[in-house]
Amino acid sequence: MIDPFKITEPTCISFSGGRTSAYMLWRVLQSNGGKLPEEAVVCFANTGKEDEATLKFVQDCAVNWGVPIVWLEFCDTKSKFEIVDFDSASRNGEPFEALIRKRNYLLNPVARFCTGELKVLTIERYFKSIGKPDFETMVGLRADEPRRAAKMRESKLIPLFDAGVTQHTVQEFWRNHSFDLGFSFRDGVTASGNCDLCFLKGTHQTLSLIQEKPERAVWWAKMEETICTFRSDRPSYASMLQYSKDQTNLFDPNEEAIACFCGD
Repeated sequence: MIDPFKITEPTCISFSGGRTSAYMLWRVLQSNGGKLPEEAVVCFANTGKEDEATLKFVQDCAVNWGVPIVWLEFCDTKSKFEIVDFDSASRNGEPFEALIRKRNYLLNPVARFCTGELKVLTIERYFKSIGKPDFETMVGLRADEPRRAAKMRESKLIPLFDAGVTQHTVQEFWRNHSFDLGFSFRDGVTASGNCDLCFLKGTHQTLSLIQEKPERAVWWAKMEETICTFRSDRPSYASMLQYSKDQTNLFDPNEEAIACFCGD
């Protein structure tokens, strides 16, 4: 059987900063003699709205596993990207805000160009700049994400899916590892995610995250003040911030979040 984690051609290992994609990276290292293959580049595209725990986790993976990780950010310049690191990475939504102001348009569940611009195209521009315009992209989709995997199958490498790796496998790995992402699990899922208050999260989950750390809502509310709202089917971020101070349990805790392709 062919090892799906074996890399023999130019490949971008797309590291979202979550446990699943980190586990994918670890499996790649194990399948390639404990080190990153020459043909592979690990990229972390920072939107500026990742939780500090995510940034630290990316850095921890690089340091503890001895693997170079290229930190990239979208910027509204000729190159459309810049290389940063843990210390210089944006932490106040600067890349995301630059994209919104460039488009003069707020994203929504129908027009969600954030992943495409801030991550996919930013990585493509970087690879072109290093003389590798043609490359494969490896993403962390598990065997228990068949619908998402089906959409990615034709254009991306999905080794976790091919290897039958599930969320249980990933959770067990991190429970027994020497370091971990600083987010807890709630009912089997990560409490927070790549973009701290992504507009694709369910309203109840968003409100819960705001109650946990109210400052998370400030940037999102600011963006809505300048143009419109991210979603017309629920209260604004400013309203949810106020709700979090005054009331609880206003929204359906069973509301399903919309699938996002940023990765875990």
